[in-house]
Amino acid sequence: MISTQLPRIGKIGKQGAASPQGAAAIDGALWNVAATAEHQSGQQTGAGAPFEVLPVDRMAADLLAVDVAHHPRLTVLRQEPNRPFVVRAGKRLRGLFDRLIASSSLISNDPVLNVRDFTWTNLLRDHWRTIREEAVAVAMQDWASPPLAQVSPDHRAIAHPDTWRSFFLRGYGFDVAENIELCPNTAALVRQVPGLNSAFFSILEPGAHIPAHRGVTKGLITTHLGLVVPRDGDARMRIGDRVLRWAEGETVVFDDTYSHEVWNESAGRRVVLTLQTSRPLRLPGRLVADWFLNVARRSAFVQETLRNVHRWNAAIRQQRPEALGSDEDPSTA
Repeated sequence: MISTQLPRIGKIGKQGAASPQGAAAIDGALWNVAATAEHQSGQQTGAGAPFEVLPVDRMAADLLAVDVAHHPRLTVLRQEPNRPFVVRAGKRLRGLFDRLIASSSLISNDPVLNVRDFTWTNLLRDHWRTIREEAVAVAMQDWASPPLAQVSPDHRAIAHPDTWRSFFLRGYGFDVAENIELCPNTAALVRQVPGLNSAFFSILEPGAHIPAHRGVTKGLITTHLGLVVPRDGDARMRIGDRVLRWAEGETVVFDDTYSHEVWNESAGRRVVLTLQTSRPLRLPGRLVADWFLNVARRSAFVQETLRNVHRWNAAIRQQRPEALGSDEDPSTA
C-alpha cells in the first residue's frame, strides 16, 4: 500500500521558499498563499511564488478550511467573482447545449456507460501496470503534482488544497510537454485513444471528499483507469444514483454531467488515470459539441489552468533543476 502524507502549508518568504527546506516552497504555495505586505506594496511575492495574489475573502477561506487567523500575514487566492463571459454564459446555457448533444448521441445517455462500447479501453487495461509505474514514480511525488485547486480557478469550490492533486499530460487538447517527458510510456498509450481531449493522473488523499458537482459538457465522456486503490477502507464514487468502486487495472466510463461525488475513506492515496474523450455524435450535436469545446479551449477556464501548470513546473525547475527538463510553454504546445 502506498500512502504519502503531504506536508502542511508553510509561510513563504521573500525568496518564495517555505522554511526550513527550499523544496517545500512549492508545496508551501498550496492554495497560493503569499505575503500580504509585499502584495499591498505592489512588490512581487518572490521568485518562487508565480501566482497572482488576491485579497483575503473570508467566505472563501472558510470554505477552503484555511485558518486565516493563524496566518495574519497571509492572503488566500480565491475563486474570481468576475469569470469571463464564456464561462458564466456557458454554465447558464449548459442545459440547452447538453439537451442538443444528448439528442444526437450515438451511445447511451446513462450516467454509467458500458466499457464494451469503447474498445480502446482494452489498451489501458492491457498496459495498466506500465501506466501505474509512471504514476508512482512521478505523479505521486508531491513536487510533480500541484493541488487542482491551485491551478484550476473553477475547481476551487470543490477541491480543497490538501486533498486533490493532478498531474496533467494533456488539457483540452494542449499537451504539457515537460510532464509528457516524465511519463513517456503513458503519453504514448493515451495518444492512441480516439478523440482524446484531456489526460491526467488524479490523486486523492486519505480522508478526502469531493462534494457533488457536474462536468462542463455532455460532449465529453470520462474514463477512469484504477492504478492505486486502497484496500483498508472505502474509496468510491457516486454518479447519479449509482455508486462505483475502483479496481486496479479496471476501467469505468461515465458521463460527468450527472451529479457525482467522490470519497476516499481510507488511509492510503487513491490514484486513477483520468481521460476525457469526445462523445460519439451525429449532427447537429457534433457541431454544437465541437463549437463549445473550441470556445472553451480559448477561454480563461482552460488557458489559466494551463498557464498555472506551466508556472508550477517552472517553479519546480528552479527548486529541482533535475526534475523538469523542458522549457516549452504548455499553453502553446
